[in-house]
Amino acid sequence: MRIQILSLRSYSIALFGAALITLCSFISEKNDQKEISADLIVYGGTSAGVSAAIQASRMGKTVIVIEPTDRIGGLTTGGLGQTDIGNKMVIGGIAREFYQNVKKHYQKPESWKWQKPEEYRDGGQTKTDRNEDAMWTFEPSAALKIIHQMLGPEKGISLVYNQQLNRQTGVVKTKGTITSIAMESGEVYRGKVFIDATYEGDLMAAAGVSYRVGRESNKEFGETLNGVQANKVSLTLGRTISLNSAHHNFIDGVDPYIVKGDPSSGLLPFITPGKPGLDGQGDKGIQAYCFRMTLTDHKENRIPFFKPEGYNEQEYELLFRNYEAADGPIEKMYDYGGIVPWINSDMPNRKTDTNNQKGFSTDFIGQNYEYPEASYADREIIIERHRKYQQGLMWTLAYHPRIPEKVRNIVSQWGTCKDEYEREDGWQGQIYVREARRMYSDYVMTQRNCEAFNIAEDPVGMGAYGMDSHQVKRYVDVNGFVQNEGNVEAHGFAPYPISYKSIIPKIDECNNLLVPVCVSATHIAYGSIRMEPVFMVLGQSAATAACIAIDKGVEVQKIDYMSLKSKLLSDKQVLHVNK
Repeated sequence: MRIQILSLRSYSIALFGAALITLCSFISEKNDQKEISADLIVYGGTSAGVSAAIQASRMGKTVIVIEPTDRIGGLTTGGLGQTDIGNKMVIGGIAREFYQNVKKHYQKPESWKWQKPEEYRDGGQTKTDRNEDAMWTFEPSAALKIIHQMLGPEKGISLVYNQQLNRQTGVVKTKGTITSIAMESGEVYRGKVFIDATYEGDLMAAAGVSYRVGRESNKEFGETLNGVQANKVSLTLGRTISLNSAHHNFIDGVDPYIVKGDPSSGLLPFITPGKPGLDGQGDKGIQAYCFRMTLTDHKENRIPFFKPEGYNEQEYELLFRNYEAADGPIEKMYDYGGIVPWINSDMPNRKTDTNNQKGFSTDFIGQNYEYPEASYADREIIIERHRKYQQGLMWTLAYHPRIPEKVRNIVSQWGTCKDEYEREDGWQGQIYVREARRMYSDYVMTQRNCEAFNIAEDPVGMGAYGMDSHQVKRYVDVNGFVQNEGNVEAHGFAPYPISYKSIIPKIDECNNLLVPVCVSATHIAYGSIRMEPVFMVLGQSAATAACIAIDKGVEVQKIDYMSLKSKLLSDKQVLHVNK
């Protein structure tokens, strides 16, 4: 078993050794198989898993965090440095500590290598105001360093890397209680309570907990923004607040066929055959994934975009045609966000958090449907396919002669960073899993919660971002042109409480598991909840509940909510805001 304990390359050997002794104290031998025990087992070292571990340690519990990869922090250390929040006031507890530590990090002169601090201009949606106690934008490498620093002083936390759950037979349950989980390596971990902090919900699924993948119909929960969203306008709250699929879509008139105007020639790559479905109809589609690229224009730190092996020009034909469909200057064609199909938000040290924008961009639309249930090997194939697509896209935008010169001149100045990730090409390992499985428990968060028609009476955190879904599929419309479907951007509502019952399974399915990432929510409500700061908040709350359940010797469904609420508030979690 490969174990790295609180280690980050050059971190001190002394710290590693001390933590190793801590872990070894949990190890026992049984039938020549190592069994490692702790009070709390956290599967998934995402931001939620990290905050859960810190909270449990502070409550005097031993914790093992099992991370399937070689890097903790999930998307917080994997490229999503431009924090999506909605309302910063709802972020408290350990999550706010993290963002406060980000500010402290960038107040140190040595943290600025590639630019002077006065040269940095905060970019993107979540700007840091001058008098704030926290900072909301950061380099992935800075986030990784800060997370290790936050874990360092805590006692009883052990980190285990590169261990994947045996999803077929690895979860052992007795009368609804998980007693142990086994990894594919054969390592076995025993705990009193377990937390699934993965983006995929692998432990939850392997434990026999009900879940869903895909979009519910609007009828099922009385929603208006779920299911197929091909029509451009949706009504909710008695008014039009969402221009669904109007954003991040194609210019009118883009031909979808290999030979223009000839359906018999076949569809271009990544277009779904057939009709998109009726508006509001449920399906198995999930919003698109991408890599949140960390780019730089600093020549000493930049790795230029390159043409990946197996590059297929036809895969980018829709991109070429989208530019060629412009009637007049491309500045007129793209009336928002510039002429390059990206959101290139400034980060410290002349770096960016680069995200999807417009009809053909970094989102690999419709190519992730199999990911949630796929084997580990098949997931790696899907991830690599996404990476190759995005690498090819960036090379195309930077250098292909069919791309407008103005666009090439901009994109070719950028590249991946030499100093951010382990891969030599500067690309990260963490793909942006915007949604995968979602638990289906006794309380399902829905659009009606977001809009305050339904109000959870047992909050363990608050959602504050708009209901946000990226495109789900690409299809041919009734006019014979290509369109994207699935985008929803519904904002304008106040922060709302997230139910404790939405992070715990039904009691007859599992009574010692908490799920702070793949929460019980519909597709569209999850589109609001699925933000890294919220995952941190829910991770802390899940650990708090786990510790109370351990202390009281009860199932997680039977803890006293008022005791939980009291502890959360004393630890500076935010459960209510004045509207």
